[in-house]
Amino acid sequence: MSASNPFVKGLVVPGIPHPLLAPEQNEGWQRLRNAFEAAREEVHSCGADVMVIYSTMWPSVVGHQVQAHPEPEWVHVDELFHELGSIPYRFRVDAELAHGWVRAAKGRGLHARPVAYHGFPIDTGSVVATKLLNPDNALPITIGSSNVYADRAETVVFAKSVTDALIAQGKKAVAVVVSTLSNRLFTDWIDPATDHVHSPKDDEWNRKLLEFFAAGRLEDVAQLSRQIHRQIRIGKVVNFKPMWWMSAAMGQHNRYDGKVYDYAPLYGTGAAVLSLTPSGEGVGDKEFDEDDVEFFTGDRNVLDGPVAQESSSALPAPKVATPSVAPSEQSPASSSGVTNTAKAPAPVGAYPHARRVGDLLYLSGVGPRQPGTNAIPGGPVRDADGNPRDYDIEAQTRAVIENVRLILEAAGSSLDRVIDITSFLVDMDRDFAGYNAVYKEVFEPIQATRTTLAITALPTPIAVEFKVLALPGDVPLTKA
Repeated sequence: MSASNPFVKGLVVPGIPHPLLAPEQNEGWQRLRNAFEAAREEVHSCGADVMVIYSTMWPSVVGHQVQAHPEPEWVHVDELFHELGSIPYRFRVDAELAHGWVRAAKGRGLHARPVAYHGFPIDTGSVVATKLLNPDNALPITIGSSNVYADRAETVVFAKSVTDALIAQGKKAVAVVVSTLSNRLFTDWIDPATDHVHSPKDDEWNRKLLEFFAAGRLEDVAQLSRQIHRQIRIGKVVNFKPMWWMSAAMGQHNRYDGKVYDYAPLYGTGAAVLSLTPSGEGVGDKEFDEDDVEFFTGDRNVLDGPVAQESSSALPAPKVATPSVAPSEQSPASSSGVTNTAKAPAPVGAYPHARRVGDLLYLSGVGPRQPGTNAIPGGPVRDADGNPRDYDIEAQTRAVIENVRLILEAAGSSLDRVIDITSFLVDMDRDFAGYNAVYKEVFEPIQATRTTLAITALPTPIAVEFKVLALPGDVPLTKA
């Protein structure tokens, strides 16, 4: 712990439940379980007062949430791997730190709130990390959510907020980031004995990351995360956030002693247990390519536009038609009621992104393509020759929702003003469950009406598209 930073140690651990509930089913899962147990000794010998968890498996949509119930107790069942069994827990939470984190986040311009009621569902990753690293509740914990829409600026500021709170309360902490390295789970059930990292490219970059971690090069990992995840073709920004958060919380430099306990496949992902301890020496720092943000100004694109993701090295980007109305970076609807924005993918036909008629805002069909590059998060449904390909429906659905948000905001509206959605799926049997789970994360609180239709194909090689009806920003929500 330095005078300016209260974190005495940091860990990166996977949150998928197999090392906790079924380590005996796979040799790699057992090695990860052993790695957790070895890291546990390091956690409890470092002199920390609290364990601060940043979990990529706790998504929030409106702002940032911090677990503040002093003694949460429940029986957790993972929503994907419920056949592995239940996980009863009773944790000890540092409520004082949680409320301090929220206050500090608000002071830095973020929207944040504490969660402090019985029965709030703690995510699988936080449960797994706490059960394996802190089974006797020797350290109190505090858990922060990972906002679905937060970019690097927002993530960095959220991390600095917990550092503020720790310094104000005079506490030393262990930072625990719950995340895999590559993040592509198998979409079909597998025989545990056959588990492997999803692709050779994923495994190659995972091992490069491990080299950096072993050398204590935390800031280099954070700075290179965009490039790395472009290379392994993962469209989920969730993979960037843990390294941005950890670097900003612990200190944006490479002066750490790194230790990799183990690395193994975990249902298609590459999972590792590793630790970083601040030290006086390190590898020369990489020159910063991105701003060191202190306060969040409310613009989630203050540092960069949407990250260009490559759907496949063998596939060209789909050709798109020039939109009938020239897009603006972000402008209100024109006098004709038409809205276009360069922040959303260009239309593939002669139509605008949105049009207002009276008190209603109509969006044209919105897919997951990325603005500027037309890359498809999660991969396309077919290759250039029309042959079917594996793809990630959850990644595509999240990208659709993000594109809808961008268009709505350009038109002066927002996601919470959506009143009706028609969804189109090209493979209802395969994709409904994954699409529905992601949809629920965002739209369950909004309670828009919805119709989901099965269709044979969409104009580009995508699996899902939304047709959205919303209220403009100047129309009361009670008025339809």
